[in-house]
Amino acid sequence: MGLKDNVSNLAEEGKGKAQETMGKATGDENQQAEGEATQSSANVKQAGENLKDGDLKGAANDAKDALD
Repeated sequence: MGLKDNVSNLAEEGKGKAQETMGKATGDENQQAEGEATQSSANVKQAGENLKDGDLKGAANDAKDALD
C-alpha cells in the first residue's frame, strides 16, 4: 500500500473521531453519527488497501473496526 493512501485513511479516521467527539460533547446526534460513518468509511478503505497488499489479517481487523 502506498504511504499516501495510508496517511489519507488515517486522516479520514481522525476526522471522523473528532466529529464523533464533538457530537457527543454538544449532544448533536447527527454530527456524532456522521463521525462514526466517516470512521467506518476510512476503515473499509484501509481494509481494501490491506487486501491489495495480501495482508488478510490486517484487512480482517479493519473490516471488523468498520462494523463496530
